[in-house]
Amino acid sequence: MRIQTVSLVLLLCALALFPTPARADGIIIPEPPICEPGPCPMPPLPMKQLVIRYHRVTVTIHDQIAVTRVDQVFYNPNDWEVEGTYVFPLPEGAVVNEFTLWVDERPVEGEILDAEQARQIYEETVRSLRDPALLEYADRGAVKASIYPIPPGGERRIELEYTQALTAENGLVRYVYPLNTEKFSAWPLESVSISVDIRSTGAPIRAVYSPSHEVSINRAGEGHVTVGYEENNVTPETDFVLYYSLGEQEAFHLLTYRDPADPTDPDGFFLLLLAPRPEAGSQSVAKDVLLVLDRSGSMEGEKFQQAQEALRYILRHLNPEDRFNIITFSTDLQTYAGRLRPASEAEEAIAWVDRQSAAGSTDINRALLEAAAIAEGERPTYLIFLTDGLPTTGETDSERILANFAESAPADLRLFAFGVGYDVDTFLLDSLAEEHHGSSAYVLPDERLDETLSAFYAKISTPVLTDLELDFGNLPVYDLYPSPLPDLFAGSQIIVVGRYRKGGT
Repeated sequence: MRIQTVSLVLLLCALALFPTPARADGIIIPEPPICEPGPCPMPPLPMKQLVIRYHRVTVTIHDQIAVTRVDQVFYNPNDWEVEGTYVFPLPEGAVVNEFTLWVDERPVEGEILDAEQARQIYEETVRSLRDPALLEYADRGAVKASIYPIPPGGERRIELEYTQALTAENGLVRYVYPLNTEKFSAWPLESVSISVDIRSTGAPIRAVYSPSHEVSINRAGEGHVTVGYEENNVTPETDFVLYYSLGEQEAFHLLTYRDPADPTDPDGFFLLLLAPRPEAGSQSVAKDVLLVLDRSGSMEGEKFQQAQEALRYILRHLNPEDRFNIITFSTDLQTYAGRLRPASEAEEAIAWVDRQSAAGSTDINRALLEAAAIAEGERPTYLIFLTDGLPTTGETDSERILANFAESAPADLRLFAFGVGYDVDTFLLDSLAEEHHGSSAYVLPDERLDETLSAFYAKISTPVLTDLELDFGNLPVYDLYPSPLPDLFAGSQIIVVGRYRKGGT
């Protein structure tokens, strides 16, 4: 039988100054039970209605381009039919290559959502069902397919393949495949396996290890390593994480692709990896640092204490020539000072931070406009914005908040957004960072906020290159992402993607 699949030939769009965990484990969200005749039994939590027979993942990573193929079988152990929607949240920047849903040994075409549709579905689903498993899914891209009713004792098989670019931090590449949500399967998985084939043509592969699972590692050559994990009758509770290091020498990698079989699209795609050489030294740049902290009621407790500790770290690690200010916000605003202050006042500022407490609603728009008003625009300004929620008072429309800040912020402002927990406006935070030379990261409830934010600031405190621009000469290029380009930091890597109309050198 000829297998029909949904196939997209797209280019990767990924940027990660700080790597974040990818939410990429497929689930079926069941509809209420179909009972004929009734009455229906009381159903368990939505995620408890189905069993995952097996979960097989095959990954190939070639020069930091990862292709992940997922094969899952869902089984209905109930006495009633289960019908629902299969949702597979994709890692940021990943694109789907193939998607096949099997019903009675026949392939059925699925629907691929754009980012805005996916975000709306996630938010509506998470907030309506309030199921703890669904709160795992907070990213902006997804594959969705309606699942034909699964009869009692019946199965449905789903195959999916997606591609993403992995960035290197200090020569270390990180790949994550979440198995976490499989703990919500009604029974343990009969079989789970992950196979990873890593190849590098530009640099030898050094160390390979997994901090999360016991894996077998086989070195087939200096630039070729295979990694395997397999277990039976298990309920996974942690994500699969794999690290490998590269003996990187080059700071510039260009990958191009043009489909000769498509006469309707003669243009090509390119992916550019930029990284400073290992010996490239970073220099201290006189900068302004604006710390904007959410102190609404939902931050109360350990989250706010860790945020305070992170601010203490940043204040104590300012360079002597830096200036700073602090804004805390909820329903109202509190500002440390009326204007930027010298780094020598760090200890006084720490005492002010220690006196803050969490209460009230979340006025994100007002906090951002206050930060823009404080920024003087004389030198690079780093705005570190931290929140655990959605805008709930003042201006609450994300598009208006983005427009208001774009009108007010100076051109040289870099915004780095941190979302804490699951109930955050990822569209707003991601867009703020992308439009203002920065990046966004998300800290899960079981991760330490203070350690994450402190490590992030330690990296960005001394950039190697700022105000980056790319000169393509006479080569016509378009659809560049990201734009504008972020700063380049020691040990980090920037991925630039786009399209070109003619070949060139």
